[in-house]
Amino acid sequence: MSSGRSANGREVQIPLQQVAPSLVSPLSSALAITPPSHRSANPWPPCDLTPQQSAPAGFQPLHGGFRDHFVEKPEAKYCCEACRRVLCEPRQTECGHRFCQSCINDILSHSNPVCPADMEPLFKDKIFRDVCCHREIMALKVFCRSKPNGCQEQMSLQQIPDHLNVCPFFEVPCPLGKCKERVMRKEIPEHLAWKCKHRESTCEFCMTKMPLTDLQKHKETVCPSFPVSCPNHCSFSSLPRSELTSHQHDCPKAQVSCLFHRYGCTFKGLNQDMRQHDSTFVAEHLRMMVKGNCLLENKVENIKEDLMERCKVLPAFSSRLSELESQNEELREKNRQMEQKLATMQKLMSSHSEKLLELELELRSLRVLRDEVETLRGTVENVRTRLTTLEQGGRSGPGSTHTLASLETQLNRHDDMLSVHEIRLADMDLRFQVLETASYNGTLIWKIRDYKRRKQEAVAGKTLSLYSQPFYTGYFGYKMCARVYLNGDGMGKGTHLSLFFVVMKGEYDALLPWPFKQKVTLMLMDQGPSRKHLGDAFKPDPHSSSFRRPMAEMNIASGCPLFVAQSILEAGNYIKDDTIFIKVTVDTSDLPDPASQFLVHRLRTSLAADREQRKDNSEQTGCLYTGYCLAVLLCNSTECFHPNLYLFSLCSQRIHVLCVMKLKNCCSHSNTGLN
Repeated sequence: MSSGRSANGREVQIPLQQVAPSLVSPLSSALAITPPSHRSANPWPPCDLTPQQSAPAGFQPLHGGFRDHFVEKPEAKYCCEACRRVLCEPRQTECGHRFCQSCINDILSHSNPVCPADMEPLFKDKIFRDVCCHREIMALKVFCRSKPNGCQEQMSLQQIPDHLNVCPFFEVPCPLGKCKERVMRKEIPEHLAWKCKHRESTCEFCMTKMPLTDLQKHKETVCPSFPVSCPNHCSFSSLPRSELTSHQHDCPKAQVSCLFHRYGCTFKGLNQDMRQHDSTFVAEHLRMMVKGNCLLENKVENIKEDLMERCKVLPAFSSRLSELESQNEELREKNRQMEQKLATMQKLMSSHSEKLLELELELRSLRVLRDEVETLRGTVENVRTRLTTLEQGGRSGPGSTHTLASLETQLNRHDDMLSVHEIRLADMDLRFQVLETASYNGTLIWKIRDYKRRKQEAVAGKTLSLYSQPFYTGYFGYKMCARVYLNGDGMGKGTHLSLFFVVMKGEYDALLPWPFKQKVTLMLMDQGPSRKHLGDAFKPDPHSSSFRRPMAEMNIASGCPLFVAQSILEAGNYIKDDTIFIKVTVDTSDLPDPASQFLVHRLRTSLAADREQRKDNSEQTGCLYTGYCLAVLLCNSTECFHPNLYLFSLCSQRIHVLCVMKLKNCCSHSNTGLN
């Protein structure tokens, strides 16, 4: 997106047309036409950007409404209440006023936003897009955004992007990337041919093509055919840059050293004087070479003598090296053996340390056993003393034998009773644990820990399924539980988690309607922040044996063998800390209250007996409000059920008036009969 100027000097948002690389070749061919008078009228091709592509990016202003020059002044209903310009993406408020999308967003960003037109409070969820107004605004006639450049076209606001893509007066950037100038589309060929500083040009010396800005630097630094002068100011005033290096060797005015400087000649002079020096000092140069050769021969002799002496010592060194290598091999072998012995010793030490730990544990147990033995010894001594006393007593009296037998019988009886009590205690503990976690509102939240271990046991076939703790639809309602196959069952075995619902045998099944008809919802809880629980629900089939009154401990399970795939279960947030949560919900909205029926029957019986007794006894004692209590029980609402009511109904005596008042306070229904 780019910005231009309107007729009044304000900034206008216009689409920035990017030129494709395929357009460069026709432009470069257009540059070959030199005189401007012979160029075509408009060789610059129109852009292929569609309105759908350009409108979102540059057609709309960055902020506020449209700043275009309209042919006719827009009506007030098309103007924004905030910026007073023509609406861009109009939004209508609950109070009927219209705003630009960016303007209403600015207003809503403040705390407690209000409409600037009537100061009414604004709410984000009650602001909607005004499509009809947007359509009418898009149909308004406007001048071309390039009118200051000479375009006189008129069009609807919606046609602006299409027109700007072909408008010859619209300013577009130069297609050459380095050039930052913007020119009208019709002037692009002329700009590329004559005015652009980055247009392509050709070096007249080496015929290399390059941008015009790089041409001068190319000539001054790297052009191989550019004429340069000799740095020694010889007779060659100009020669190509590529031949300058070879010319340095032959230049008569170049400063050079004598070829025999390595032998000791120190002459330095011009190239043209070197020939005279070579012819004049030939004998001197030969003497220098002879002297140098003598020195080299002496050095060679010295090196030969040194090498001979070293060769004499070499056999001794080689034999010594062989001895050292053999010793090194022996040391390596010894080191390897020592490492093996060390590893063996470490294993022995570790085994000994384990044995020492075992011995320490055994010594501790032996110390405990020794203390127990000492205690037993004392007990045995006491028993011996008592036996001795009993034997002496048996010798002294005939009834002692009978006493000892009765004591043994009592001891056996006490042992049997103790065993029975232990069994009952274990059963009571189990029932207490079940009751402690039981739910009485028809909802089960089942937490399954150690999911990975239990899943492995299911895959291995050790524990195929798990049962949940029982839950109930009420204190006297249906007894139920859930059953899960972590590795799947039936069709879902190995691929899914299977979840089933089980109806169990309850203590109050005789008071409940059968078959079981309540809606059941099975759900796997999502432990992540999104809470995307997976669930399924079903209505029981009244003809299925799974929902009839249980004759055994529980009916056949019924549910979903393809409840959830293992891939979905293990990929989501359903497993956290190796734990999953399963929720089972039973619809209890249409269930009768068996407790109310049971209590009504008990109190009606008690009321009849009480009336008979009051006929026989003229003296009134106790509470006279038993009939009112019955009225409370006959109330159709379960909200009036009071915990004391259940306790009172089990009592054979009349209910005290204070208890009736408590029942009156806890029941707000008009048909209770309590005044």
